[in-house]
Amino acid sequence: MKTTKKLFVSCEEAQSICDKNQYGEASIFEKIKLNIRLLYCKVTRAYSQKNAKLTKTMNASNIQTISPSEKEAMKKKIQKELSK
Repeated sequence: MKTTKKLFVSCEEAQSICDKNQYGEASIFEKIKLNIRLLYCKVTRAYSQKNAKLTKTMNASNIQTISPSEKEAMKKKIQKELSK
């Protein structure tokens, strides 16, 4: 009986596990619990699908960021302009 309760998780916990799974941080036991939840919960299934789509979109995008030194230089320039 206790093992059964451990395998069934709440929707919120399943969403948390789903997020961890997207980043490769979920344990095998957590993945098992998530897959069990996905079998019977439409909400968790929809969340998982949206999460996967978002991750795929972010990975496919060509996001370019500036270096920390460039960011700091921009901040200083803005502060200088604001203080005039």
